[in-house]
Amino acid sequence: QVQLVESGGGLVQTGGSLRLSCAASGRTFYAMGWFCHAPGKDREFVVFCRWANGRGIYADSVKGRFTISLDTAKNTAYLQMNSLKPEDTGFYYCAAEGATGWTEGSRLREESIYVYWGQGLQVTVSS
Repeated sequence: QVQLVESGGGLVQTGGSLRLSCAASGRTFYAMGWFCHAPGKDREFVVFCRWANGRGIYADSVKGRFTISLDTAKNTAYLQMNSLKPEDTGFYYCAAEGATGWTEGSRLREESIYVYWGQGLQVTVSS
């Protein structure tokens, strides 16, 4: 079966850094994404990346601070989170799309395109 297992996360002060990882198994994927779910808010897009080129496409709120990377040998996606702000606080999920072909980039910003999800990790940024 397909599994996405996340690790990392935790509590960090404003301006600090965390790195999340997402180890995938069961199949290969065309694209991976990260989403953040804060209490009282919808789950929001953070970044996506296609395995074919490794180029991260980011939400405006995290540009210049977060970096996604993919390790093909380990089938693992990483999210390096720098210069963290309290508003980054939330439950972070990695996700993989179900399609095996090309998907328009705009759609890869949408939660609905992803069908496989990690268990989520709490990220708390304190002042």
